[in-house]
Amino acid sequence: MEKYIKIILDSYYGYFNYLVNEMFYPTWKNYFWWLLGLSVGVWLLEIFFPWRKKQAIFRKDFWLDGFYMFFNYFLFSLIAYNAISNVAVEAFNDFLGIFGIENMVALHVETWPRWMQFLLLFLLADFIQWNVHRLLHRVPALWEFHKVHHSVEEMGFAAHLRFHWMETIIYKTAQYIPLAMIGFGLEDFFIVHIFATAIGHLNHANLRITYGPLKYILNNPMMHLWHHVKELPKDRKYGVNYGITLSLWDYLFKTDYIPHEGRDEALGFDGMEEFPKTFWTQITYPFVKSKNVDGVQAHQAGTLKKGTLKIK
Repeated sequence: MEKYIKIILDSYYGYFNYLVNEMFYPTWKNYFWWLLGLSVGVWLLEIFFPWRKKQAIFRKDFWLDGFYMFFNYFLFSLIAYNAISNVAVEAFNDFLGIFGIENMVALHVETWPRWMQFLLLFLLADFIQWNVHRLLHRVPALWEFHKVHHSVEEMGFAAHLRFHWMETIIYKTAQYIPLAMIGFGLEDFFIVHIFATAIGHLNHANLRITYGPLKYILNNPMMHLWHHVKELPKDRKYGVNYGITLSLWDYLFKTDYIPHEGRDEALGFDGMEEFPKTFWTQITYPFVKSKNVDGVQAHQAGTLKKGTLKIK
């Protein structure tokens, strides 16, 4: 137990120093400045080349999404994620140690050409994310968390990072074992993550981009817009176009759907009018709703039981 407490304390101390370094000492390897630069760059493209020309520069929920961006990529790690994940990794390794397993690396890619390493990491990470994304839509409990992302009513670059913090835990948990077994380094993750962030910003931006023939490989704003539309086709009730960075998986597994450009389609989901509008109420919503549902079910069960006893 003492070992895990030390890991938690070291995680908070280490991540705080990392965050300070990221913000106040810019280098080419600082994700904070990459995120800021990509955000400003894509926002300028939206301002000068808007697809929906009537949409305001400071669109609806612009500042809310900006806060989500900073919270999800920096503050959440400081508050909980970094410490929890470090403890979880250590506990998992300790569990493997019970069975005499000391090294999870099953495929040593360090001998491969650099480009092959990046390609494998990129394809594997994105395919895992595509499958997790599908689960977020198909599993009711997970959908309650994913609703936060789909509460966007006007698309813009920062909508990319409006998501519930539980999604970070779900995605990273699903990715950890397969990627750890291949033994990729942090530098590899950084480069792939920067590219994925750039594509994600563009996918949510107020831009008309399709990439021409590359649309069958890369996700794009027109395709991803249909993932966010409120009115889905009746035979696709769980959603369409699940691609994160790549559109490839949607075309391969027949979940693609682009009936027309869809520039002015209404966004959201059924019941949007009752969905919370502020950061705090949105991130607590899945837990509050679950508690309320459990309370109603318990009340109904009690009422039924009383009714049954009365009949007897």
